[in-house]
Amino acid sequence: MIFWLILTVILAVFEILTQGLSTIWFAIGALAAFIMAVLGFSVPLQIVVFILVSIVMLLLVRPVSVRLLGGRIVKTNIDAVPGRKVTVSKDIDNIKETGAVILDGTTWNARSMDDEVNISSGETVIIEKVEGNKLIVKKA
Repeated sequence: MIFWLILTVILAVFEILTQGLSTIWFAIGALAAFIMAVLGFSVPLQIVVFILVSIVMLLLVRPVSVRLLGGRIVKTNIDAVPGRKVTVSKDIDNIKETGAVILDGTTWNARSMDDEVNISSGETVIIEKVEGNKLIVKKA
């Protein structure tokens, strides 16, 4: 009986650490087997319940959970930068390899998306992507 409870806890902790929506279904199966043990059912039946509940949860509930939870990824740090508007603080000239913008109070080196386009200080630009320590921008 205690085996199922320990297995439930171990699998749940592993799921919390990995957040892969893979071991939680087996933890639920172990919990179902634990309930069967508490109710006095035989060990072979507990094992069958563990296997069946785990497989059903994995095959039927996991795909729905992944679809529902997978779309809630919040962009953080550098992933949140593209698309933001910033002001040029130093003329951007790709040929001279000069240019800077201010992003959240920090000066970043900046280059234009198009080598032919120079951007003057004070203009507003949109960040297209981040390449190393440089922001690649285009005129807003």
